[in-house]
Parts: sequence; structure tokens; C-alpha cells
Amino acid sequence: MSYSLKSSSGLSKPLVILLSTIGIVLILGAALFGAQRYYQQQLEPVTTSEDVRLFEISAGDSAQTVANKLEEAGLIRAAWAFSWHLRSEGLRGDIRAGTYAISPSQPVSEIAAIITGQTESDTLTITILPERRIDQIQVALINEGFSPEEVEAAFDPALYQDHPALADKPATASLEGYLYPETFRIEETTTVQEIIEWSLDEMATRLTPDIREGIKGQGLTVHEGIILASIVEREVSNKNPDDRPQVAQVFYSRLAEGVRLESNATARYGAVLAGLDPNEHPTYNSEYNTYRNDGLPPSPISNVSESSLQAVAQPADTNYLYFVSADGCLPDIDEPCVNYFSTTLQQHEQNVQQYCPIRCSQPH
Repeated sequence: MSYSLKSSSGLSKPLVILLSTIGIVLILGAALFGAQRYYQQQLEPVTTSEDVRLFEISAGDSAQTVANKLEEAGLIRAAWAFSWHLRSEGLRGDIRAGTYAISPSQPVSEIAAIITGQTESDTLTITILPERRIDQIQVALINEGFSPEEVEAAFDPALYQDHPALADKPATASLEGYLYPETFRIEETTTVQEIIEWSLDEMATRLTPDIREGIKGQGLTVHEGIILASIVEREVSNKNPDDRPQVAQVFYSRLAEGVRLESNATARYGAVLAGLDPNEHPTYNSEYNTYRNDGLPPSPISNVSESSLQAVAQPADTNYLYFVSADGCLPDIDEPCVNYFSTTLQQHEQNVQQYCPIRCSQPH
């Protein structure tokens, strides 16, 4: 008499073990395939936007530090995937300190090649970023290899006094607010003065007759319009530029009613001019502090984008007197940015309590 071992399903025990093993292998294979596919997705570009940003790597930055900075800057999808790519390609020790022009439309492979010197390009670029003060633009130019002396000399407004972009700039005013944010192709022989001229050319194309007339129609000079546009630029996150016409109208309404603008951005700018850390001295009392002074500040507080100029030339048709940006509007937080508008102080205080309990609790 002979016996065979069978499971309750009628299959022999060896066959059950074999089928179970095959099942486990298939599951593991599917999991590995899914993980590999997810990893490859994290190596893809963040966006299709061709925006170019300056990214600085300091001497001594580790590969993980660089990966974290790239993720925080929105230039890559995931720091862990960037680090793994560097490791798998043997590039972890090849990262070079310096300032690089990088776009979120580039895949991880291209970005890694740039910062490790694996890619030599015949085309050089330099970017003037939006929301930047003159001193920040000067630092960026110096980091690109231009000498501090050349940079300082090139920012003399007298060199460009006949430029059409500066037709409405007071003679004694600096170039603050007039250097349009853009990426320019440069050569080894390009000078800082040429870069500034190109930026002013871009500004001139944005200051169209319609924009100029729109600003004047609001009761401001073009220079005053650029001042207000710079405040709008700094107050409204790039993640929600559609709110700029409404924010411009809030400021116009406050000017019309004799209410102070109360812009945090202007107060912080005054602290910077005094050589202070604006994070430590956000309430610094200067002529730029619009919590303490009436009307517009003396000059623009940053460069401006076309959307901010358009907002000042054609503000929204509202009667709001207040707005608050939610905590998620912080530039280093990748969350939807929402601005809440109100007509009364009571509504505004309710919005602050509900939508901005963290950032708005800090001193202004």
C-alpha cells in the first residue's frame, strides 16, 4: 500500500510549496518593479517650466546637504532619489562648490552632471531672479565670477541715464526696482554693464504705453507705480500671482482713505538697508516702515514682474482694505497659497486668527 501527501485542496505538498514559492517570487518581482518605477519617476523633472534659478553649493556641502537644498528649492522631486542617483553613478565625491543656473525642467541626470562638472556647455547663462533687491543681484553676479569692483561700478545709474526704462526714474534714485528678472545668455567676454543693459531692455518692453497710462490713471507717477508694484511683488507669493490685482487694490484703497499700507515687506527692507537682519528686526523704524509712515516708501523694495506691473496698472474692482496670506504661503512651504481679503478690521482679525495663527503671531 502506498500513500501520497496531499493538501486539503488535493495538491501534493511539494507542489503546494512550489506554487507558494512562485507566488512569493511574483509578488517580490512586482514590488521591485513598482519600486524601480517609482524611483525613475522621482528622477524626472519637477515641471515643464523653463524658469532658471541660481543654485549655490558651498564649499564643504555634503552630497546629502546638496540633495536636501535642491529639494527645498523645488529643483528636484526627492532628495533621496537624487542621493541614490549620485551613489549609483559614482558621483558623490565629484560635487563642485559654486553657483549654477538650474531649471526645474531638467531631469536629475542633467542636474547631477552640471554640479559635478560632467557637462561642459558652450552656452552660459545668468539669471536675475524675481523679488530680488539690488544687493542680492550684486551678490549673485559676484558669485558668477565677476569682480566686486566691476559689479559696483556697473550699478552706477549715470551709465544708463538715457535708457527708456529709466525715463521716469528720479535722477537721484538707484536702479532698485528697474532690473527686470530674466535669464540671459552670456559669453566669456560679457560684462556686468551689458547684463544690466539687457535687463533694462526687458523692463522697457514691460513698461508698455498701456501700463504707463494705467498707472497714471490710478493717480501715481510711473516711478510710484513701480514702487507699489515692488510691494505687491514681495507681498504676494509666486504660487498665487492671480491675487496681485486684488492686493494692488487693497493698497490703492488704503492710500485713498489715508490709511497706512502696513506692509511687512517694506519694514523688512528698511532693516536690510540699515545692515540689520530683518528676521531679528522686522519692526525696525525706518522711512520704509509703512506701519509708522504714511503713503508709499521712498523707493522700490525689489525688482518687479510683469504680473505685478499689470496689477498696479489695472487693479481689481474691489473695496477691500485688508488681506492676509495663510501660513502655507511661506516661500519654503510647498502648499497651496491662499490670500484672504476683508473690508473691516473685525473680518481681518478673524481671518488672521483662522488662517494665519503662526506667521501672523510674529511681530510686524
